[in-house]
Amino acid sequence: MNILYISISGNTRGFAKKIADYAQAQHESNPDFPCITLKEIHENSDFEKETQPFFTFVPTYLEGGNGVDNGDKEILTETMREYLEYENNYAQCLGVIGSGNKNFNHQYCLTAKQYAQQFGFPFLEDYELRGNPSDVERIYQKLVETYQK
Repeated sequence: MNILYISISGNTRGFAKKIADYAQAQHESNPDFPCITLKEIHENSDFEKETQPFFTFVPTYLEGGNGVDNGDKEILTETMREYLEYENNYAQCLGVIGSGNKNFNHQYCLTAKQYAQQFGFPFLEDYELRGNPSDVERIYQKLVETYQK
């Protein structure tokens, strides 16, 4: 399984690595469980046409406000949106996983929800900040379930 992600503060990168490590351990105990390949997208990335299905992991960085009637403008993660738009890469995306800080109420995971709405793929799961071990297990199971459909 492939995961494309963008990480600003390192939280998403750290979570993606945890889920890849978890997948490797699951695969070693049972080869039916798929491993994960990670690909970080950043502003210096060379854009390329994606030819294999993937999942997108995106944190939430928005411009102020409350996420309802203002403060819903994406900042810092636009490169991922541009990558998904490039050569219609979004068509290979099986779904998006969002992260954020629950203290921000309606803004929590809003970027991932906006991606799902714009590109027409499902918002699959969410986790807060760097996630915890139960998030890793839960989200891996959701990825496997979605991938195998």
